[in-house]
Amino acid sequence: MVDLRGRDFLKLLDFTPEEIRHLLKVARGLKKSKHEGTPHNYLKGKQVALIFEKDSTRTRCSFEAGATDLGMHATYIGPTGSQLGKKETIADTARVLCRMYDGIEYRGFDQTIVEDLAKYSSVPVWNGLTNEFHPTQMLADVMTVEEEFGSLKGITLCFCGDARNNVGNSLMVVCSKLGMNFVCAAPKELFPEEKLVETCKEICKETGGSIRLETDIMKATKNVDVLYTDVWVSMGEPMELWKERIDLLLPYQVNKKVLDNASDRAIFLHCLPSFHNTGTSIGKEIFEKYGLKEMEVSDEVFESSHSRVFEEAENRLHTIKAVMLETLKK
Repeated sequence: MVDLRGRDFLKLLDFTPEEIRHLLKVARGLKKSKHEGTPHNYLKGKQVALIFEKDSTRTRCSFEAGATDLGMHATYIGPTGSQLGKKETIADTARVLCRMYDGIEYRGFDQTIVEDLAKYSSVPVWNGLTNEFHPTQMLADVMTVEEEFGSLKGITLCFCGDARNNVGNSLMVVCSKLGMNFVCAAPKELFPEEKLVETCKEICKETGGSIRLETDIMKATKNVDVLYTDVWVSMGEPMELWKERIDLLLPYQVNKKVLDNASDRAIFLHCLPSFHNTGTSIGKEIFEKYGLKEMEVSDEVFESSHSRVFEEAENRLHTIKAVMLETLKK
């Protein structure tokens, strides 16, 4: 019997494979209810605070829409909407908010911030993204993979790009927890930290998963089931990093050649937003400065029949609802 009432959701390293699978099962049920129009306002009357030190589309909308679906009210606190860490300590903020709200979400910078919020809060705290981990995204990712293939057993996922960022770290963790095969295709200087790699390899001994780090993208992506990439410069990093990252990561772009190298049944995932064309202001700026119309993924792959990025984005809603429901229910 899995009981997550009162638990914080800070990183998937804190959860057992059974607990993660339970959240996925609950998310599938909530998705079914949503699609059928069945009311599921199980948390009616509760209130949650959503702290966003970094702006967001999918995470914010998933928490706000999810809270409404579950019968709750959500208060959005944007990058300039609080004194967190400026005029008020993280500890004091946590102790104030937990007296007013039933749950607190944080999206921002160092993992230590969300850990400190949880330490001083008497209500569940959820990690909407930190520099180190992105656990809510991972639940949506593996839910999408499971929907596609019917099972996670034996599935090989390859992450192409900056594998030491929060998405690369978290994919390695969730794959190891669920017995999947994780491969990263990246230059050595952008491999995940060795300590985390060793931790995940130890987990794999219990779950049957595997971890492999490759510098050769064609070797890394050969016959894989899932191709995954992320933007090359993360939110909050300076624009000056683009030239350096382009030089490092252009060989790791997910394009038609890479897709053809994967399994015939392979799907493409991306946590979004994506620079797959020049349809954004940053995309236009990159084209003007460096002559690139596409960055981490080609438009051909992004718009292909193999792409599941929008199914993946929708699953953010259902998995985040599962986290809130299971940690807040009586």
